[in-house]
This record gives sequence, structure tokens and C-alpha cells, in this order.
Amino acid sequence: MRPHVLLSVAASLDGYIDDASEHRLLLSNSADFDRVDRVRAECDAILIGARTLRVDNPRLLVNSAERRAARVAAGKPEYPVKVTVTASGELDPALRFWHTGGDKLVYTTDAGADRLGDRLAGTAEVVSLGADLALSALLDDLGARGIHRLMVEGGTGMHTGFLAADLVDELHLAIAPILVGDPAAPRFVGPALFPGGAQRRLRLAGVEQLGDVAVLKYLVDPLDRSTR
Repeated sequence: MRPHVLLSVAASLDGYIDDASEHRLLLSNSADFDRVDRVRAECDAILIGARTLRVDNPRLLVNSAERRAARVAAGKPEYPVKVTVTASGELDPALRFWHTGGDKLVYTTDAGADRLGDRLAGTAEVVSLGADLALSALLDDLGARGIHRLMVEGGTGMHTGFLAADLVDELHLAIAPILVGDPAAPRFVGPALFPGGAQRRLRLAGVEQLGDVAVLKYLVDPLDRSTR
């Protein structure tokens, strides 16, 4: 059974997830970072794309010791599995992602696996999905590994890919009171043929104010057969 997919993103008022500078734009505040930490602790795996991995060099951890202890008490690993996706196999083994937390998975293509070789041996398990990266196949593999709840944290390519493939069950969108306005900066999603098009409406499940950040929670209901 495929995992429940929760897509999590912080964006500016005009839909950007970063600016075009060399430094990461912090869109969230401390209260929202703590919310994200709580959601991470509730998930079995956390996924980011390789570009986000290279640009942000994140650790992608549950930072709260209390939440980690609660996971262990519930019979779970201290940290969720960390997952990244790369078609090219261009991954730097020195990044912090590989040297913190628990288990790591890399999903790639046959060509990407050949390019990676043994660079991540002893650090991460490399899984080839064949000639192409099919996110549905990725979810099938995660489900077979006992992953019930997957948190997708970006970036643009991953957000777009999961939504365009109609593989998202839940969306958490944190809106920061910032305007970026730079066409060179990355946006929440890119152009795509999203299932249902502009006529499809997600179901608003909650609105939360965390200081100056508004968190919108949406559920993605299945499309009617007549709209497919």
C-alpha cells in the first residue's frame, strides 16, 4: 500500500519559496519551524529533491529531543527515513544530509545509479527505478518498506511532480508576509498539466495563525471518474 503523501511548503505571498540570492530566504518563523518539526516527527519518511539538497544542504532532522523520544517509545526509529530523488546521480557525499539522522534512501535512474557508483556506500541505499523516475514506483517501493506517511518538503520539481501525478493526499502551505517578485527565484510549483485543471478545488481542512505566518491545510480528494 502506498504511503499517505503530505506535501509541505512555505511560500511568499506571491508564491515564491526562495529568492535568487546565494543565501536561503527564511520564510517561516520560529513557531512555524516548530510546527514543521512536529509534522516531521509524525511521519515515517521525509523527501526532498536533489536540487534542494544541493542548494540548501539541509540536515532534515526532527530537532526536538522529546519528539524523538516519543518516536522511540512508540517503537519507531528515532528519526524518519530521509529520501532524495535524482535523475542524474550527481550527489555530493559530503553534504550534511548523509551524516545526520537515521536511514537514507536515494531514488534514481539506471544511468544515475551508474554515475553514483559506490560514492554513497555505507551511507545510503541507492534504488534505481529503471530508465525513468516514476514517482508512483517510488511510492510503491516506500510502501513495501513499511512507510505509511511520507512528508515531501520540496523543491519546485518535487512539488510539481507529485501534484501533476495526482499523488498528494494532503497539503500544508505556510504563507509568509513577504513579496519576492523576482522571476529568477524558484516558485512553489512550475507549469504542469495538473489533474482536473483549474476546475478542481482542494478541500480546506484548517487555517492556523503562527505569529505573522498563516498555515493553510488542504486535503486532496480523489477526482470523479467523469473528470478524468
